[in-house]
Amino acid sequence: MSAVGAPSSVKFTHALRAEWIKLRSLRSTWLTLVCLFVVGIGISLLATSAAGAQYSDATAAERAAWDPTGSSLTSYIVAQLIVGVIGILVVTSEYATGEMQTSVMTSPRRYRLLAAKVVTVTAVAAIAGQSLMFAAFGGGQAVLAAHGAPHATLGDPGVLSAVVGGGVYLTAVALLAVTLGVITRATAGALAILVGIIFVIPGFAGLFPSWVQFLLDYWPTQGAATVMTTMPDADFPYPWLNLGGMCLGVGTLLVAAFVLFRRRDV
Repeated sequence: MSAVGAPSSVKFTHALRAEWIKLRSLRSTWLTLVCLFVVGIGISLLATSAAGAQYSDATAAERAAWDPTGSSLTSYIVAQLIVGVIGILVVTSEYATGEMQTSVMTSPRRYRLLAAKVVTVTAVAAIAGQSLMFAAFGGGQAVLAAHGAPHATLGDPGVLSAVVGGGVYLTAVALLAVTLGVITRATAGALAILVGIIFVIPGFAGLFPSWVQFLLDYWPTQGAATVMTTMPDADFPYPWLNLGGMCLGVGTLLVAAFVLFRRRDV
């Protein structure tokens, strides 16, 4: 057997390095990351500009509910879709080009190959997502200050937790996208399911019957997203528990993805 085909000859560090080379060599990766920051920060600046301009005319109740941190972190709404695209393409692009068969041949222990993809996506999503949250927060607070509206600093109660929570949330969405890519093996199918999970079902929650409403109270992305605010939410009083539940759900799906990836034909 050749050295390439021997399972013992391919270590995890080799697989990890190969996945990083694949990811960074794709032009779409860098374009997507640029889009993440341009769109994400742009949305944050627009949202805080609108909020700051309206603050002088706000009612007493609206001022009591004023959340400058939440206003500047609204960029997560679009950012979660963009990081999801990165997570999906890491898997499905290889199926589309037939490269997955080559990857499996060079790394016969499939769990090692998928683990390398998961680690690579986690690192990229965590760094990019956290950087975006801090940049969006800083830019948004500067805009609010320019409008003369109350603004926040990282030292204020709950602010740092909200910003860091945003980065954790985006990383969890990226890992969810990886699992969907493995399960569906198709970019369009994985993206459709991801959009349904994070946008469609929560958006149409009010149209479902009462017994489904109860289930939607535990929908992972609904409660987890409240971690990016500093104002208490009566429906989700423990946002970090909701975020933890979301990560647990993603972890469960990831285990299923590993099982499918190992048992399926390429």
